[in-house]
Amino acid sequence: MKKVLIIVWSLIGWANAQNVKPAGFSISGHIKGLAERSDVFVTDANKPTDTIARSAVSGGAFSLKGVIPEPNLYELNFGGPKKKTVLFIGNENIKIDGSVEDLATLKVTGSSNEDDFMSFQQVFNPYFSRLNSLGQLANSPEGSLKRDSLGVLYNSTAGIIESKIDSFIQQKRSSFVSAFVLVVTNQLTDDPLLLERRFLGLSPVVQESMYGKYLKEQIENGKIGAVGTNEIDFTQNDTSGKPVSLSSFKGKYVLVDFWASWCRPCRMENPNVLAVYGKFKSKNFTVLGVSLDRERSPWIKAIQDDKLDWQQVSDLKFWNNEAAAKYRIQQIPQNFLIDPNGKIIAKNLRGPDLDSRLCELLGCN
Repeated sequence: MKKVLIIVWSLIGWANAQNVKPAGFSISGHIKGLAERSDVFVTDANKPTDTIARSAVSGGAFSLKGVIPEPNLYELNFGGPKKKTVLFIGNENIKIDGSVEDLATLKVTGSSNEDDFMSFQQVFNPYFSRLNSLGQLANSPEGSLKRDSLGVLYNSTAGIIESKIDSFIQQKRSSFVSAFVLVVTNQLTDDPLLLERRFLGLSPVVQESMYGKYLKEQIENGKIGAVGTNEIDFTQNDTSGKPVSLSSFKGKYVLVDFWASWCRPCRMENPNVLAVYGKFKSKNFTVLGVSLDRERSPWIKAIQDDKLDWQQVSDLKFWNNEAAAKYRIQQIPQNFLIDPNGKIIAKNLRGPDLDSRLCELLGCN
């Protein structure tokens, strides 16, 4: 099960301020229980040491003014480590009323951004809490006996959240909170194309916000080697020193298999790859092995010992293998199944899963 991060306060730094200087924000507050002349101040939630505005309490009231680059998360501090609350505000005229003894029920008016943030919490937090509870239960001794049923509940809850995400951003495409929602829910899916579709549904201004720029970077990085994207071509020498390009396999299903002679899990998986190669090689399927070895001798020996009959390439640069770098390979074994048109259709298929997928595509008869 994936761990879900409910709220992420410090993902990224500030974006540059816009060229046109905004008018600024003002916060007028009346909070019961504040000590006379005590400090009230606003800090950047992503950089808590940055104080944006400060005021002294007079008769339970305070007034704060400042300028911020764009709507974002800020903390309103009342002098103690536990006496603070989070606001999602822009350069707006805001009023706050309530009690310092019950900051969770402060009444905030005048900020459409904070309204959207409150809506986000009301809609999503119950489901986030449920996911966390299911995850904790699954990792407990009691839950280990019910892991399958808990997995069904977990996936069902995650599916509800996915539908809520689409509904929220469709209704609030011009809200900076929508970009924030995509950031904090991004761990629910490994699909960068889905994230891109949602991102492109946001207004251009929101796409250029701090969270928008972070999302754009995540999408671009996530699309590298992702299912549904095109293969990334590379050329390396085979065991005889002849250059071989991935693009030369166009027209065939090809499994690009990243491995190495020194990698024990890779060597344990090789018999499975060998079995599917023998079963499907006459059905427009082949394998291209890419080794992260750094010496030729053990690479060649492993190929011979494991009876790997398909083409093998390597630049003998170990973890700096240029093909591995293009596909952002961080561990091995890893593989990518590419269709005859050069599109990645699956990744990291092992043993029976690889056999089953090839049966679907090519038939097992």
